[in-house]
Amino acid sequence: MSGSPPPALEVADLAVDLRSGGRTIRAVDGMSLTLDAGETLAIVGESGCGKSVTALAILRLLPQRIATMRASRLRLGGEDLVGLSEEEMRRLRGNRISMVFQEPMTSLNPVLSVGRQIIETIRTHRGLDRAAATAEALDLLRLVRIPDGERRLGQYPFEMSGGMRQRVMIAMAVACRPAVLLADEPTTALDVTVQAQILDLLQDLQRRIGTAMVLITHDLGVVAQSARRVVVMYAGRKVEEAPVGRLFADPRHPYTLGLLASMPRLGSSAAHGPRGRLREMSGSVPVMDGRIEGCPFAARCAHALDLCRRSAPEPVEIAPDHRVACWRAQERLEMAHGRV
Repeated sequence: MSGSPPPALEVADLAVDLRSGGRTIRAVDGMSLTLDAGETLAIVGESGCGKSVTALAILRLLPQRIATMRASRLRLGGEDLVGLSEEEMRRLRGNRISMVFQEPMTSLNPVLSVGRQIIETIRTHRGLDRAAATAEALDLLRLVRIPDGERRLGQYPFEMSGGMRQRVMIAMAVACRPAVLLADEPTTALDVTVQAQILDLLQDLQRRIGTAMVLITHDLGVVAQSARRVVVMYAGRKVEEAPVGRLFADPRHPYTLGLLASMPRLGSSAAHGPRGRLREMSGSVPVMDGRIEGCPFAARCAHALDLCRRSAPEPVEIAPDHRVACWRAQERLEMAHGRV
């Protein structure tokens, strides 16, 4: 009997150092994740926690002049990516693994029509002639629900709305039916109606082509709607990982608790502070240009022990598929006086 197929994506002990102005910043510190075929894994955390750098490192898109990446394992469907040459990685990017970037106006070429950009992507990876690639581009526009495709192919990015540009980015990303799609804040700067449409589109495309997706976001509402599992990042580290339902019902890391408590809730002020104000976490993310002693969240945590400031906890499994990097992971903690 044959063994189980390998995960769509495996990352173990990923570390990324960024050099800037004579300083070295540990942007990602020991990140590990596994993505199964067809599933959606969300990575959540506030700005600067290392979410986007993790995705760029997986694709090996960080410039070597400022970035150093290490990983004990980085595999796409069982294939080792660490040892591949840049030419081999170029053949994979946009083909077996793709990315929807955060801001399409800075990712799409402003002086090329969207049709040319989609068609060049198809021809580069699939070897079709121009006529066949153009027909495929029209099919992709229909797939991502862009009407009047013939006219849209001739338009430039600035002639489209933000939602339409994001759909073009998605069309380019799924042009080769990738096994893995990395979606970096795909609904940022879009109004709530368009956000819902984009999320629905991504889920529909997943069902149609079987792509596994890593959804990077700071929006816990998006996580609840779209993902099966969620990884919470803080200061470049994974601090909690759980199935989505369990994370919302029983968060165990104080940072996760703070994120959930800061969410606005219609018709209720139970999780709010005085006079209905939203809860907030005191302090700020630590500067990561030196080795952080202990837990990186300890300075902001009302539940921190002396041990937390001396020694960084490793993730422990407290329930099936629920891992927490906290010395008090076995306890159910509560919000305390505006601090976590």
